[in-house]
This record gives sequence, C-alpha cells and structure tokens, in this order.
Amino acid sequence: GSLRVYVGYRVQHSGVRGPAKGGIRYHPSTDLNEVRALASAMTWKTALVNIPFGGAKGGINVNPKELSTFELQRLTRGYIRRIHLLLGPYRDVPAPDMNTNAQVMTWIFDEYSAHHGYTPACVTGKPVELGGSLGREAATGRGVFVMTEALMKDLSMPLPGARVVIQGFGNVGSFAARFFAEAGANIIAVADVSGAVYGEKGLDVRALLDHGRSTGSVRGFPGGKDMGSDDVLTLDCDVLVPAALECVLHKDNAPKVRARIVAEAANLPTTTEADEILNARGIHILPDILANSGGVTVSYFEWAQNLQQVYWEEEHVNSQMQKTLLRAYRQVAEMAALAKIPMREAAYTIAVDRVARAERLRGT
Repeated sequence: GSLRVYVGYRVQHSGVRGPAKGGIRYHPSTDLNEVRALASAMTWKTALVNIPFGGAKGGINVNPKELSTFELQRLTRGYIRRIHLLLGPYRDVPAPDMNTNAQVMTWIFDEYSAHHGYTPACVTGKPVELGGSLGREAATGRGVFVMTEALMKDLSMPLPGARVVIQGFGNVGSFAARFFAEAGANIIAVADVSGAVYGEKGLDVRALLDHGRSTGSVRGFPGGKDMGSDDVLTLDCDVLVPAALECVLHKDNAPKVRARIVAEAANLPTTTEADEILNARGIHILPDILANSGGVTVSYFEWAQNLQQVYWEEEHVNSQMQKTLLRAYRQVAEMAALAKIPMREAAYTIAVDRVARAERLRGT
C-alpha cells in the first residue's frame, strides 16, 4: 500500500441569519478559492428562499472514484475528526454536494455523534432510516424543474414539447431530466463527464438512466448520437440546464448559446463575462441561487424534523418546498420586472438586503 495526503476545507461565510449551511464536495480541483466562493453563494441562497441559515461550504481535493469504500470512509471520518468542533445543529450543518451522497453523510453523522452524542440534526441528506427526509434526494432537481416551469409560464412558453438540454447527469441533472420528461418536454441531449448523447426527437430518460448505470456513461446510448460534453451547451433548444461544474458558460461559448432559458442547476456555472453576453442577447437566466435552492430548502425541512423528532410525509415535503420556492421566484421576478434588471441582480439584491438587515438588527 501507499500513503496519500489530501487537503480538506470548511469555510463559514455567514451565520448572522442562523447556523451556517452548505455541502461537502469531493473533487480533485477543490481548493480554498472555490470553497470560499461557494460558501458565499450559500449565504445568499438561504437568504433568498428565506430559511434560517447562513452560508458555508466544504470539500476535499480527492477523486473518490480512485478510493475504495473503506478508504473513502476513513477519509471522511478523518476530515470530521478535525473539524467537528466547528460543526453542530446550531453552528454549521453540512450536506451532500458533488461526489458525496447519503452514505457519506451517514459517516459524518456517526463520527460527529461519537464526539457529541446522538445528533441527527448535525448533517442533512442522510438516509431516511437515520433521520433523513423523504423527498431530499430529488429535491434539487425538482426545484430546478419547478423554477423553470414558473419562468416558462411567465414567458408563455409551453412545457409539453419543449426541447431541453442537460449538461451533468448526476443527482441533480438526472432528477431534473425525469421531471421535465414527465411533464412532456423532450430531453434532446444529456452530457456527463465522459461525453454526451443527442437525440433530435428526444431521449428516453429512464432507458438512458439504465444505460448509464450499466455502462458508466451516457455515450453509446441506442438511438442517440454521441458528441462532446461541452458541445451540448450550444445546441438549439428552449431550455439549457447546466448541472455540472462551475464556469462552463464563458465568454467564448456564450455568443453561441441558442437556448431561450438557462436554468443554472449547478453552482456558479456562468462567468461574469458570459452573464453579460447572455443578458445582452435576451436569453433568460434563472440564477443558481434561485434555480438550485430546492436542495437546501428540503435540507432545512430535514434539520427541523430532526430537532422536533416529528417526520413529514413526502407529499407534505414536496408541497412545502414548492410553496417556498415559488414565493422566492415571484419576489425575484417582480423585482426584476419593476426595476428592469436581470433576475440574477434582483435575486442578489433581495438576498443581500436580508443579510444586511439581520446584521444591523444584531449589531454585527
């Protein structure tokens, strides 16, 4: 065997409106600058949907596919042993993010509880058997769909038959694809880390999920045409859903984007330059702090259920999430229309104002 050293990070950006809240990601490119940026985005996201959290983010610069399950567990537990004093239900509550899942959250819960006693509210995104919430796994993808559907209604765009392109077919992208397909949209292209598949008349999402599980890639899907992962970003479509990494839309490809709506399922997928280009071209952007806020909203529900020891039916979770998200969407849409500004600017204006008011009231 050999010894490898990984660097872990946890950044707490704000706790003025409640415990810091944010995911933990495992990716080779994870560094302090990335985690800082994502932690600040969580502050604005929780403020925008008006749930009682601040912002945080964490991660380890590791490719989890290179580790065995045992090694991944040791890495996770070692990370928590070093930061557990920074965490807690009323201090900082982690959640899943890129390449982490309910199993990783279980190790976090167990390691934290070994130091502090049984504390299910110390982390969200857990399995239902250990205090997780029904509806949590699908929440971010469902939220992307709910927000996009609301914007399409405002733009008088019919959802049945709409052409949707999804870059990223992990948890968020795959659930978003399912919800769009169930509503009658045509998923014409899907990309993952290995490449992409295109089908002009639409892809069978369930069959594509099965294909991805059995082969480890969307490429080679029967009836589809293989293409590069980045190529899907410039396909002619109604809705483009970047659900993978940061900064995939930039000044070089933004002029070529042919979608009417960009629904940012990923965190920070659009650079500042690309944002300006897309806005100037009249493309409607659902900003990440609004579009992908379903996950943190249901994380809040899970945290509340853990503290109260009262558990909700899935239908109640989904209806409360939709109510919370649509209220936030309406506030952003109304401000954008009234002030004649892009939705991203409206979203940040609302979020920053809420955090600033909390700081003034607390005297910080």
